[in-house]
Amino acid sequence: MGTQPEQVLEDSLVKQLQGLGYSYVTIKDEQALLANLKIQLEKHNQVTLTGKEFERVLNHLNKGNVFDRAKLLRDKMQLTKDDGTSVYLEFLQQEHWCQNLFQVTQQVTMDGTYKNRYDVTLLVNGLPLVQIELKRRGLELKEGFNQTNRYQRHSYSASYGLFQYIQLFVISNGVNTKYYANNHKQNFKQTFYWADEDNKLITQLEAFTLAFLEPCHMAKMVTKYIVLNETRKIPMVLRPYQFHATEAIIEQVKNSDRNGYIWHTTGSGKTLTSFKASQILMQLPKVHKVVFVVDRKDLDYQTTKEFNSFSAGSVDGTDDTRALVSQLAGNTKLIVTTIQKLNNAIGSRFASRLEGLREERVVFIFDECHRSQFGETHNRIKSFFTKAQMFGFTGTPIFAENVIKNDLGKRTTRDLFDECLHKYLITDAIKDENVLRFSVEYVGRYREKEGSNTEIDIEVEDIDTRELLEAPQRLEKIVDYIIEHHPRKTHGKVYTAMFCVSSVEVLIRYYELFQQRRAEGKHNLKVATIFSYTSNEEDKDATGDYVLEEEEIAVAAEPKVAYTANSHTREKLDAFIADYNKLFGTKHSTKDSQAFYNYYNDLSKKVKQKEVDVLLVVNMFLTGFDAPGLNTLYVDKNLKYHGLIQAYSRTNRLEKEQKSQGNIVSFRNLKKATDEAIALFSNKDAKDIILMEPYEDYVAKFNEVLADLRGIAPTVDSVNELVGEGEILAFVKAFREMLRLWNILKTFSNFSFDDLGIAEQEFVDYRSKYVDISDWKKGDPKEKESILNDVDFELELIHRDDITVDYIRTLLSRMVEASEEEKERQKKSILDTLTGEPSLRSKRELIRKFIEESLPKIIDADDVQEEFEKFWAREQQAAFEAIATEEKLDPVKLQAVLGNYLFTERKPLREEVLDMLSAKPKLLERKPIAERITAKMVGFVETFISGMGLRR
Repeated sequence: MGTQPEQVLEDSLVKQLQGLGYSYVTIKDEQALLANLKIQLEKHNQVTLTGKEFERVLNHLNKGNVFDRAKLLRDKMQLTKDDGTSVYLEFLQQEHWCQNLFQVTQQVTMDGTYKNRYDVTLLVNGLPLVQIELKRRGLELKEGFNQTNRYQRHSYSASYGLFQYIQLFVISNGVNTKYYANNHKQNFKQTFYWADEDNKLITQLEAFTLAFLEPCHMAKMVTKYIVLNETRKIPMVLRPYQFHATEAIIEQVKNSDRNGYIWHTTGSGKTLTSFKASQILMQLPKVHKVVFVVDRKDLDYQTTKEFNSFSAGSVDGTDDTRALVSQLAGNTKLIVTTIQKLNNAIGSRFASRLEGLREERVVFIFDECHRSQFGETHNRIKSFFTKAQMFGFTGTPIFAENVIKNDLGKRTTRDLFDECLHKYLITDAIKDENVLRFSVEYVGRYREKEGSNTEIDIEVEDIDTRELLEAPQRLEKIVDYIIEHHPRKTHGKVYTAMFCVSSVEVLIRYYELFQQRRAEGKHNLKVATIFSYTSNEEDKDATGDYVLEEEEIAVAAEPKVAYTANSHTREKLDAFIADYNKLFGTKHSTKDSQAFYNYYNDLSKKVKQKEVDVLLVVNMFLTGFDAPGLNTLYVDKNLKYHGLIQAYSRTNRLEKEQKSQGNIVSFRNLKKATDEAIALFSNKDAKDIILMEPYEDYVAKFNEVLADLRGIAPTVDSVNELVGEGEILAFVKAFREMLRLWNILKTFSNFSFDDLGIAEQEFVDYRSKYVDISDWKKGDPKEKESILNDVDFELELIHRDDITVDYIRTLLSRMVEASEEEKERQKKSILDTLTGEPSLRSKRELIRKFIEESLPKIIDADDVQEEFEKFWAREQQAAFEAIATEEKLDPVKLQAVLGNYLFTERKPLREEVLDMLSAKPKLLERKPIAERITAKMVGFVETFISGMGLRR
């Protein structure tokens, strides 16, 4: 028996949905969709709409992008009827979500840029809110994801754009099923399996439909568990563990007065969960206020904007405690504040103003509740707010094994918060592909002799003397190691890294070594640093309790003795910040607390934006700092328990396919500490899940896939002889799997092609054929079904940050003084490099022309740069004139449209393109002509402008 046909899968799903309570409706095109919408809106709102009134409703709905429409969906519309009376129309019942009208239809056809037909659509009050795309069993789920992206480009915005009201997508091949929000900015890694409360995945389509698509649950997800992210202007949907945690908190508040905590592993999105829990709790009538408490360093611009977006004025970003007291005593339902200000607010100075709150139901939610000062705050809240309920979120709870003794004694997370309401461990997150695994390499051994003259290997920290650990020779070797291997670890500096060290004194020495090596021309890494110049920023064995304390940034008005004692380190930090200012054109300093905090925030932003290559720290940034673009942590300090997991977890946030793991490079032997931390926060057998496999295992896997590839295409030339799309697809999938493994292998410090069953040149040649197929599919404008339509070629795995036009120009300069034989070899090497780098392929023939026609006339290698720019300008002008002449375009208008395209990065609209024509084409000819001209303009920009970096 063959695989289950897609149509059978679709019909079975529709039948199941009908059994769950969806009414079936036949909708073949937009006209039928509009007619059904009118009926459903009338029924839901108990009104009758005339044709003109419904037209006004459609005009109201046909506004903005997906994000704008998500807001319109949740608002009511004031409609003036033909007789002058006014009614309010509701598009979605949010408070009683089960009271909406649910329908299912299939095979709706929309005619946009191309004609598309959608599989299964779930309608709520007549609007398409959930789109389900199916693939037959055996096909990869990613093709369904790419298919929905294609529909977004081609037809969802057509006509009245009602399909832009989709809130959730579901993709399934029967065996695997995932859901995700309607956000075109995300990649496949932002798609999720549904799971039960115990994190057991529900992947089969039938089981998923029963658990997730049941009308009331689906409506609850849409109305309650989609977050409209004001910062990024996108809808986001909660993952299953976030949903279950929020539900658990809500039930606890509704049905008891007990506290609780949520244990969700670092990197799993605890802040989003607590956002949503706060938002829902503040709507409960029995809750007087919700106070969301973060550490000062986490209350950044984005957190402020997000909370204020759904509760205006909830965040007071100032340092003035009186503003918080006013919010607590006033009518603000949701308050976001820092743990530092909350401590001050409930002190005796402000107690009289807050007396009215003592008996009120106030819910406190603590983000990252393992902070060291929490014990004190906990006691103050309990003694002041007699009816307070407290909930904590943590990725690394405090247990008896990792508890730290303080003035309040040894207190675990359970001591402070009572029961754990929901768990989602690092093992769960890795299995669900919500965070990445860690690749841990231990670097640095010293040789010692015993009495028998037998040499044995001793790890650095097994000797563990400060003299050895801080020896100049050792620090220099570590700096040189990082300089040598950093490009490999970060995929050619596509990603960034953090380097944590044992003390401020050691950090200063490391930073100065990096600067010295830079001055010597050994590297061009952008190295930055931040540390406290009080005694607090020392190695606390990295317990994870470090926070940016108030006294550490309040350095201006009346310096304390601590600052005087550490004036040397403050002077050093100012000097290092001066380097930073020179590097980035900023004006930061430590002159006062706000200046230091501004530097802290700017540095945070630049690390997140991957503008800093290596961030040197002692403790700062090792907890609570989310930067998906950070993939490597260099370690020269002792780490243990929650501090180790927190520090490692800076590297394992999801990003693009190229980021396959978080890299940990340890210059100390932390293997035992790593094993103990994994056992404590997951289980003793979790190492195989959390840590990457050894280098040798990936070599073996690569060679297995290579054997499969050779079975499909034994030689590079045989790729040309593949017959039909089936054989081509098999080659694409086999080579793509090789690329994924190569992407992992090349980050190992001992990677060599000698270990693989293929020479590097042959690998590059196969890669060129692979990219050729990608280009062929990308350039095929025909509207036809193809099994290659939605295959993801994952070209980002090929991208090399060090292969740029500047790099190519350097190679061209070397050719000037080379022998004829060497010139031919270098020419082939350059053209092969251009063929294998997707972002430069469009420039290949032009650079060949420069090599063959211009380069022989150049005598001095120093003239190559200038001659190349002149050549490029001539060719660019000729290409521009050719487009204008061939398409009969107004050159002035063409220049303006191209300029706008470059500025906005938005492809020209059809009307903008047609306006450039000297004569307007016939109506039926406009669409293909506009598409042809747009393709030429895009090609022009990709060839002559993108990635060039030419001097202006």
